[in-house]
Formats: sequence, C-alpha cells, structure tokens
Amino acid sequence: MGKRLYVGNLPYAVNDERLLEIFSEVGTVSSAQVILDRNSGRSKGFGFVEMANDDEAQAAVDRLNQQEIDGRKIIVNEARPNTRKSTGFNRSRGFRSFR
Repeated sequence: MGKRLYVGNLPYAVNDERLLEIFSEVGTVSSAQVILDRNSGRSKGFGFVEMANDDEAQAAVDRLNQQEIDGRKIIVNEARPNTRKSTGFNRSRGFRSFR
C-alpha cells in the first residue's frame, strides 16, 4: 500500500504535472495534486503526493525535504490523516447550503 506525503512551500507556478515529475525522480508516484484555491483557481502553495510504497515514500522525504525548487525550499513529510468533519452547520449562520 502507498503512503501519502504532504508537500509544502511549493512555488505557485508548480502544477500537478511538475509535482509528479519532481517525485518521479525518486520512485513510483501513484498520484500528485497541488491544492488550488476554489475561488481564484490559483495554487495554495502545497500539495499531496502518494508514493507506491513506504520505502519510496521515505526515500522521497529523505531526498526532497528542504530541496530548493524554483527558488523555494520545499517541505516534504508524511501527511497526517484528515480528521476534520463537516456537519454543514455553522453556529453563526445556521445551516449552509451545499452547492
């Protein structure tokens, strides 16, 4: 089973394809996604990469963490599980509509 990595401090010009290219130099990448702002469509400066196995994921962390990409030192570490749950209820506004 693969391991999901968090990649932070990405240059805003890096897209999914470039992220895939960077991590493919270390091992087999299952997926690579730069997180975009839903309103502007611009990069938020971080993303997630899923490596094919734990050994390749650790190699990616060891080799790429603090590496300079387009003038910025990226941060690479194991992604934490998403524990945020959305109930659709906002105390100040009541229920919100989902679109």
